Amino acid sequence: MQTARTIAQLRQRLAAARRAGHRVGFVPTMGNLHEGHYSLLRLAREHADCVVASVFVNPTQFGPNEDFARYPRSPDADAAGLQEAGCDLLFLPSVEEVYPYGVEQCVKISVPVVGATLEGALRPGHFDGVATVVGKLFNLVQADVAVFGQKDYQQLLVIRRLVRDLAFPLEIVAAPIVREAHGLAMSSRNQYLDAATRAKAGVIHATLLAMAEGVRNGDSHAAVESAAAAALAAAGLSPDYAVLRRAADLSQPDPGERTGLVALVAVRAGSTRLIDNTLIQPQS
Repeated sequence: MQTARTIAQLRQRLAAARRAGHRVGFVPTMGNLHEGHYSLLRLAREHADCVVASVFVNPTQFGPNEDFARYPRSPDADAAGLQEAGCDLLFLPSVEEVYPYGVEQCVKISVPVVGATLEGALRPGHFDGVATVVGKLFNLVQADVAVFGQKDYQQLLVIRRLVRDLAFPLEIVAAPIVREAHGLAMSSRNQYLDAATRAKAGVIHATLLAMAEGVRNGDSHAAVESAAAAALAAAGLSPDYAVLRRAADLSQPDPGERTGLVALVAVRAGSTRLIDNTLIQPQS
């Protein structure tokens, strides 16, 4: 695995891959990697000859009450894990390399509507920061395909809209959620959970499955959402939301809609915030 710390190094090494006729795959990350991230690398390998991963903790997607400095960083472990997962090129830039005019004066990208609800409403400016850095990284890597996890479902929709609206010539591939044995979606934030909290957080996935079952059984959307919030609270979690939305754009579904939906949950487990989702498929 090669490592590039500057844009010039990145472009030089990617030029060599393209001269060799390689199809380039890209997995952007903020580091502190786990099996969920490595599954993205393996999926990218199925679609590309040369797989690039970036590790960059992006300051523009952190709100004023979110601690950018506290975000966990493990560069040595990340590099070892990426190499083992089959990464060909690691892009490890500094903040100054990505934002040459500084964070406050950078050009910003905003994705309206789909980026304004749920996480976007609770964390104002978050998706502007995501869209900005991803747009910059797409321009730098100029990959043929990029892989994003479905766990961050709203982020996935924001990226898809960004790519279509700005006509980036690349394919976005969604990777399935990787879960722990009791159903908790893998996340860098899980390391903050003590054993007891980690165990009870398994109720998040169970609640999402119950929401899907309620929709298939014909329960009203309001009843499904209310039962979900109650189940999460009963387990000692503090829900920010437990909602049903249209999977295509996160708009509010009509009361009778039963297909094309996604159930989304965000909770606080102690001081740690967790998100998860499940697509609601027709009963087979």
